[in-house]
Amino acid sequence: MRVLIIGALQGHATVAAHIAIKKGAKVTQTLTLDEGLNALRSGKGADIVLVDVLLNVPHFLRAIMQERICTPVVACGVNADPKLAGEAIEAGAKEYLPLPPDPELIAAVLSAVTEEKSTFIFNDPIMKNLLSLADKIAPSEASVFLTGCSGTGKEIMAKYIHSKSKRADKAFVSINCAAIPENLLESELFGHEKGAFTGALARRIGKFEEANGGTLLLDEISEMHPRLQAKLLRAIQERVIDRVGGTQPVSVDIRILATSNRDMLDAINKGDFREDLYFRLNVVNLHLPPLHKRPLDILPLAEYFITKYCDINHLSHKTFSEQAIDLVQKHSWRGNVRELENTIHRAVLLSQSVIEPEDIFGPNLISLDVSVDKNNSIHASAENNDNKPIYVGQTVAAMERDLILGTLTHCLGNRTHAANILGISIRTLRNKIREYSELGMVVEEPIARYANQTSHGQKAY
Repeated sequence: MRVLIIGALQGHATVAAHIAIKKGAKVTQTLTLDEGLNALRSGKGADIVLVDVLLNVPHFLRAIMQERICTPVVACGVNADPKLAGEAIEAGAKEYLPLPPDPELIAAVLSAVTEEKSTFIFNDPIMKNLLSLADKIAPSEASVFLTGCSGTGKEIMAKYIHSKSKRADKAFVSINCAAIPENLLESELFGHEKGAFTGALARRIGKFEEANGGTLLLDEISEMHPRLQAKLLRAIQERVIDRVGGTQPVSVDIRILATSNRDMLDAINKGDFREDLYFRLNVVNLHLPPLHKRPLDILPLAEYFITKYCDINHLSHKTFSEQAIDLVQKHSWRGNVRELENTIHRAVLLSQSVIEPEDIFGPNLISLDVSVDKNNSIHASAENNDNKPIYVGQTVAAMERDLILGTLTHCLGNRTHAANILGISIRTLRNKIREYSELGMVVEEPIARYANQTSHGQKAY
């Protein structure tokens, strides 16, 4: 983690820096907002900025937003006026950190705003084999393509590879290609010169130069527009980039890692992703399986998250009851490790010394009851302990998903029959099934005697 501290903080900056360094951070300090802004522009980079609240944090936040610098900012102050703290938060600061610095509070803020992870918690043979492969290729200069559905830990794997590489003492820089609009992504990747476009108030170093000597992670690269993919291909092949508005090429020395949760061959066939770029990136492919396919990892991860969130929230250590262990191990975890982590965090906050099943999913465990009447109409209801339907808190997409998957289960996987009940075309159903499968969800497969059954001339797949 890279931390930039702006301001003297009445002498407490040094103490805060030492605390951050003990937590594994690399710390840079400037005394003025202009110096801090120049540090961010110059490619030195930061994962989080701590700013003295007396230095006009709202002005600084407006400046970095105008230049599209997305680094999170935390305002800090010694006995500061609450009005200043409030103005900083309203302007976009992520947190307000009172000083003198409390080591535990600083650790919690750094963890909450931008947590550095490079270690895996695992026990399943599938992950042991995957980590063994990662260890073998990490010291090389090969590009690595990390695939798998959302929440499986692709970015953590990327950081793990970097930590085991020959570039471990250099920068690890990540950019989420899906989170930045197409017209801004080129500037974020390659940087720009002053005056290159409206709002380009000064030269800005892009992620490629910021990662020079280290590793660049192109997260969710499959969401990048094909037009920009051509420029990216040149940069990767020639290790040369052109800043937007620049006239001189800039050489870079980086290792490229990329991630995607999509079926890349399908994206190539649809024309959404360049085949030559894919093969350039896909020297080594590491596919992270969904959590339900590595069941021996579930309990170790859950116990790790218990310890983590007990420590962050200053709570005494908690344990699972036998019933809770059984529930955690049997749950499908469609959101994978990310869903597990959020669920355990909530359970830690809601439980007493022992985590019970109702602490994990709430006292009103929702079950989907699917029935079909004589007219092939589907009826689904979710009920709580008072036998009242529960729909509040569920998105339309989640209800649609549960209805489709429940209907498939009821129809023993027969796609045609399920489509007729749901009142949708077989093509729409297949598209939904493909979408859910790509997200790592378990979809009922047709049993043998229905695999080739037809209805209204349609074949069931």
